[in-house]
Amino acid sequence: MSSQDAILVINCGSSSVKFALFAGAAGLELLLSGEVDGIGLTIGRMDSKTSAGTMLIERAFPISDHTAALSAILEHVTKRIGRARLRAVGHRVVHGGEDCDCPVRVTAALETRLRELVPLAPLHQPHNLTGIAAVRAVQPDLVQIACFDTAFHHTLPRLARLFALPRNLHEAGIRRYGFHGLSYEYVVEVLRRRGIDLDRERIIVAHLGNGASMCALRGGRSVETTMGFSTLAGLMMGTRSGDLDPGVVLYLLTRKGLSPADIQTLLYHQSGLLGVSGMNSDMRELLARRSESAASEAIDLFCYRARHHLAALTAALGGLDRVVFTGGIGAHAPEIRQGICAGLAYLGISVDEAANTAGAQTISDLHAPVTVEVLACDEEVMIASHVLRLTVSAKKSGEADGHG
Repeated sequence: MSSQDAILVINCGSSSVKFALFAGAAGLELLLSGEVDGIGLTIGRMDSKTSAGTMLIERAFPISDHTAALSAILEHVTKRIGRARLRAVGHRVVHGGEDCDCPVRVTAALETRLRELVPLAPLHQPHNLTGIAAVRAVQPDLVQIACFDTAFHHTLPRLARLFALPRNLHEAGIRRYGFHGLSYEYVVEVLRRRGIDLDRERIIVAHLGNGASMCALRGGRSVETTMGFSTLAGLMMGTRSGDLDPGVVLYLLTRKGLSPADIQTLLYHQSGLLGVSGMNSDMRELLARRSESAASEAIDLFCYRARHHLAALTAALGGLDRVVFTGGIGAHAPEIRQGICAGLAYLGISVDEAANTAGAQTISDLHAPVTVEVLACDEEVMIASHVLRLTVSAKKSGEADGHG
């Protein structure tokens, strides 16, 4: 791959597109990053800045749909790279299903299969696919690579995948998949580069953000995780319920007259921090209003549920050596980290309050048996690295076949 090549990483939401541009050399230097927001509104907004934080563009204009957003992004990055070539686009795709255990080039057949998984990740999958279609509409010949949040969890042991349901349902794909895999993969890569003995250590990574999950790692591989069949399971989240007695769903259907669509809206959009607090799904806003009882209870419940799941994951590991907090909340909310770790001294977890408040990398007490760390995740560079590897491999294969 030429050092002049560039790789664009895209993460599509319902009304926004986040993007990052990398120089396509081995070091994957970040050239710029930004976001287009307000898609479908009267006036949207696009901003972009360099890796040093220098603003490149701040623009307000009508953005009718994702195709218009991607058109503006591609025009912007093409101007920035000048005579260099945009080699490929990498997409974060939440659900890859049972068959996708690695990043793969987008084809029509792949898109068809990924559309069948929309019911398993209705908050994300449709928008991920919309982003792929939008890039194709703007630049149909541009190579696109899909990178899946479920792929990292293909190492889950069989028992960790199973629900206690009839076997025919498991064979039909109703099983535990796990999500946030790109984040976990990034954490593993960072720990490996730092010389951490991944084969020896029993590690739990807590990805805490608007979406939240935890993963138990052994040998650097996923052996258990809190999310399962869908992105609803496990930890309480910004607007999602987390684990719920299935009897509640049956009761809402049969006694309260809610439709399946009503329940989907309730569990994905009206629950979690928003539902319990009755005011907001943003942890920063709730922490600012901690003096209000509803906000305080939502925060305390979030920490309690997270503490419960963290402790449960140690059963799959047979102990614990390291905890890593990541994600927007995990990396930037010391009060939440403290709240989760409080009461876990019996596991060997003890947090240094000063280090935690200061945002240090290691926040555990010096002599604590379990190391507790904070790490900002970088899913974009993980996607870019997959794109780099796949496009280099494809180019070498083409040259070997005489097509280079």
